[in-house]
Amino acid sequence: MNTSSSISVAGSASGVSEATVRRTVITSVVGQALEWYDFFLYGTASALVFGEFFFPVGKDPLIGTMLSFGGFLVGFMARPIGGIVCGHLGDRIGRKRVLILTLLMMGAATFLMGLLPTFDSIGIWAPVLLLALRIVQGLAAGGEWSGSILIISENVPASRRGFLSAWSPGGATTGFVMSSAAFLLAKMLPHDEFVQWGWRLPFLGSVVIVALGYYVRRRIPESAEFVKVESSNARVRMPVLEVLRRHPKELLMVFGLRFGEGGASYVLFAFSLAYGKFIGLSGSLLLGALTVSMVLMVPFSLWFGHLSDRFGRRPIYLAGALGIMAVAFPFFLMLQSGNPWMILAAYVLSTSIAIGALEGAQPAYMSELFAADVRYSGLGVGREIASVLGGGLAPMLSTGLLVHYRSPWPVAVYLFLLGLSIVIALRFTPETLPRHLRATGVRT
Repeated sequence: MNTSSSISVAGSASGVSEATVRRTVITSVVGQALEWYDFFLYGTASALVFGEFFFPVGKDPLIGTMLSFGGFLVGFMARPIGGIVCGHLGDRIGRKRVLILTLLMMGAATFLMGLLPTFDSIGIWAPVLLLALRIVQGLAAGGEWSGSILIISENVPASRRGFLSAWSPGGATTGFVMSSAAFLLAKMLPHDEFVQWGWRLPFLGSVVIVALGYYVRRRIPESAEFVKVESSNARVRMPVLEVLRRHPKELLMVFGLRFGEGGASYVLFAFSLAYGKFIGLSGSLLLGALTVSMVLMVPFSLWFGHLSDRFGRRPIYLAGALGIMAVAFPFFLMLQSGNPWMILAAYVLSTSIAIGALEGAQPAYMSELFAADVRYSGLGVGREIASVLGGGLAPMLSTGLLVHYRSPWPVAVYLFLLGLSIVIALRFTPETLPRHLRATGVRT
């Protein structure tokens, strides 16, 4: 890691009060939860309803599901563009303004999804309009993660950054739980009513979420490190180009850390619902087990973030990668058992613990790889390109493997290889937390 990054890590946020840190964390988490509620709705709907209503192709329902996951991929393909644009704006005009913009874009697109006519009503225009709105969601998501992480990590001391930054993905996890819970409630309606209009309710509810999220985001203070860069006139004219010139190795590191984590996450979050439907498991059972595991993922992520402050970012990230490899094959065996407790255990082991370790260490680990003047752009470019090839492709590729082989074992191999890719990336990624800051209670 270069010298400027090391100085940035060791000296950040020295003048920020505890009250400001606390308010920043709370408001960032709430904003994250509300925005990612919108983004995750598409993944849940893709597994459960979009294939039937927007992509009714052929006799095999898995084909429609695979095409709806194609829309999932389209959203991810837009994320690097959003990451580049939002990264540039975030490094030029501030983190806070960009986060308000991403919230409004995400909320508007999600609300309009709830109003879309289906394929039976307007034919091919139904999936076209759905995919267009998904692109808007992807553009917003491309700038959301990086900004919400930085608004916390750039306001807190390095010795506490792992734990406090882990609150932000905890907010994203809460958003996933909210989206799953919304569909669980909607599916409690009689089947005919759910098919006719009930599935729309979680999307239409986003109008309330946007209003609340806007109020919360307006209350977030600008990050301390950006204020320092701005006051010293050290802002870079073209941050993205500067990242490519000064930090190509760090970009590859972020890509490697994210690729396997993103792919594994969406195999477990999205594809597993489609696989459960394929083998005849109750959608409510799967959503319930996944929701419980996501709720538990929040405290696990915080715990792992705390451990990364004590032992370093790299060992915790390695533990999460090995965890993914360890559960790859047992996960599908446990789903096949049909036993509700076994299914719940499968999700807890894979999602709450293995993914939780990665999510807990990732925010601090990645943000510490870049200097403050190009950090938003560095995270936006490296992480979001990896999100396309990792997270965006995973559900569609997994469903394609299931369509071809009619078996989960090729998907289990794919999941194992995703975990292995993280291990390989860690071989080339250094530790970013100086040893003298670990487990010492130092305030920098």
